[in-house]
Amino acid sequence: MKLLKKTFIGVLMLFLLAGGYSCYKGYRMYRQAVEAVPVEKKIEEILNLKNYTSYEELPETYVNAIIAVEDKRFRRHHGFDIISTMRAAGRNIASVGLVEGGSTITQQLSRIMYFSQEKKFSRKFAEIFVAREVEKLCSKDEILELYVNVIYFGSGYYGVHDACQGYFHNNPSEMNDYEATMLAGIPNAPSVYSPKVSPRLAEERRQQVLEAMVEAGVIEEGEIQ
Repeated sequence: MKLLKKTFIGVLMLFLLAGGYSCYKGYRMYRQAVEAVPVEKKIEEILNLKNYTSYEELPETYVNAIIAVEDKRFRRHHGFDIISTMRAAGRNIASVGLVEGGSTITQQLSRIMYFSQEKKFSRKFAEIFVAREVEKLCSKDEILELYVNVIYFGSGYYGVHDACQGYFHNNPSEMNDYEATMLAGIPNAPSVYSPKVSPRLAEERRQQVLEAMVEAGVIEEGEIQ
């Protein structure tokens, strides 16, 4: 029993030391990134993108869908969701690696603005530092607006405008409920859930989006088919 306790304490100490070192490296990565290009400048670059879509142009169903499936506590946290992170950490420990991120919408936006997709704990910390800065500069609606204009939707489409044009031949404001829920599910794995790659998997993912919306209480079961 004593040996087990000592082993547990030893593993915990190693975990805390590794976490502290990753946090330090993440902070340095964050500082280097924002000193090279300030967050305000990165935001301005996104706002100047061709075919930029404003929050007001996004259908309510799409907004509700993407929050429900990507970051259900989006409007309650400040860029970092400790609940999702702890849940993801537990799964990562069980898998002995970084297989799940638990990233918020703000963290995902921060990663796209500055960092690569490489799965490293230090990068996760860097995302959090940038996300906190983004949350101070922008409202939640503005963050979501920036996010949907830069995420990848598969099949070569970046941003909600190009994705709507490419998949549905319409503008974001013209999406119906089916299209909105389909589009909300794609960014999780664009190469898998693109309707042009696999209509079957895209529809299965759309059903997951609907389930998330029901769980979040933004629609009733069966309200959207």
